[in-house]
Amino acid sequence: MAVVDYGAGNLVSIEQALLAVGAEPTLVRDTDGLRAADALIVPGVGAAAPAMRRLTRARLVDPIIRWISAGRPFLGICLGLQLLFERSEEDGADTLGVLPGRTIRLEGAPTLPHIGWNQVVRRREHPLFGGLGAQPDLYFVHSYVGLPEGVEADRLVLADTEHGAWFPSVIERGNVLGVQFHPERSGADG
Repeated sequence: MAVVDYGAGNLVSIEQALLAVGAEPTLVRDTDGLRAADALIVPGVGAAAPAMRRLTRARLVDPIIRWISAGRPFLGICLGLQLLFERSEEDGADTLGVLPGRTIRLEGAPTLPHIGWNQVVRRREHPLFGGLGAQPDLYFVHSYVGLPEGVEADRLVLADTEHGAWFPSVIERGNVLGVQFHPERSGADG
């Protein structure tokens, strides 16, 4: 399992979480590292524009888009989820554009950033939720959220979370999963 190392993620925690569930993580910093991977994780903490600059410098933007287009397993975590959309309002950055929508500031929140444990309320069942309770408490650290738009917007959202306002916390389209929470910091449920 390849974890993209582009300077915007909590890689040690992600590696430890993957090892704890029997996966073999490999850090990927360039296209060579993608060749042997069976699944790809793009983690992320921070803002979209610097993240996209780092992915561009590493020449990983097009390979990530091709990976997703080829139907290969992909997980975006926090900023990694937000980068899947077309644009971020945080800093006006164009992002990967593999999902219709944009990243917006979490409006109506009592505090920002949204830091801490919060319930993830599923809209429909998915293997991702296997072994979890009906509304697991998972760990969040963010001020922005990915917002699907267009005709498939509702179909993309697997689960929502409320922090002053409801927001999509799990997105899915075929081989692509995106989670706004941090599974690597969410304990056993993560």
